[in-house]
Amino acid sequence: MLDVLTNDNPLRIPVQSDVDVAVGDWVALSAEGRSWQLASVLSRRSIIRRASVTGESVAQVLATNVDVMLVVVPALPEPRLGMVERLVALAWDSGATPLIVLTKSDLAADDGAIADDLRATAPGVDVVAVTAAHEHGYAALEERLAPGQTFCLVGRSGAGKSTLANAVLGDDRFAVTDIRSDGKGRHTTTFRELVVLPRGGVLIDTPGLRGVGLWLGGEGLDRAFSDVEDLALTCRFNDCGHDTEPGCAVQAAIDDGTLAERRLLSWRKLQREAEWIARRTDARLRAQEARRWKAVSVEMRRSRRARP
Repeated sequence: MLDVLTNDNPLRIPVQSDVDVAVGDWVALSAEGRSWQLASVLSRRSIIRRASVTGESVAQVLATNVDVMLVVVPALPEPRLGMVERLVALAWDSGATPLIVLTKSDLAADDGAIADDLRATAPGVDVVAVTAAHEHGYAALEERLAPGQTFCLVGRSGAGKSTLANAVLGDDRFAVTDIRSDGKGRHTTTFRELVVLPRGGVLIDTPGLRGVGLWLGGEGLDRAFSDVEDLALTCRFNDCGHDTEPGCAVQAAIDDGTLAERRLLSWRKLQREAEWIARRTDARLRAQEARRWKAVSVEMRRSRRARP
């Protein structure tokens, strides 16, 4: 069954299992007597997807038609910058614009320093700090929630996504729970859900992510690491490996402190992962094509034998 938001009341309509539809899709409906049927899924302008958690070389769609992806990062426990980089790359690659929301900022000894670290980790991405305890920062966040757009909350369990969603909705729509004693979050949201915002536009809440396997097909990685990419363009050699080569602008930036070495290491790690996923995907597609042509060949042989 598929829940569809309309201008009137929400509808629940049957959908065949082989229909490609995801949260955030715009669909066309047709009337069948007293019931409604799914006629078609309209073209998607953005798709947030990650590598399947099953290890198969297929993508898992998290949400579609998202304008702004809210990367929710808690100030406590200490933010995992590598996870932030992955989510920012995922957002850029999808066609959405990332916006980092630092939650639970009142629990950190120096939330300003954490926000600065996040800005350095995601060049060109805005960072907004909020806290549910004092409703601090929500005005600045709501200014960015423009009417007529689709927003999607993405982050790990316990990051405060459901609390954040309730705050911008002005209603306790989503259940919230305390984090565990070890600081790790509990899975409160168990499915993706789309709701209408009071000022217009829609918000998609998603379950917490323990891991994010990259599934990139565009320029997501380049935009997420624009600082490293820009430096690499000024190296003396076009094929610079950014290790011990003379005239390496990347290593010079690390030496003078303008670029954290962690950024270079993370860039390399995510590049290797994206290349590995691409190779697996190409191999899967080649295997599918081979099976398809084998089936065609078998059918042609059967057809020839069946002729009088």
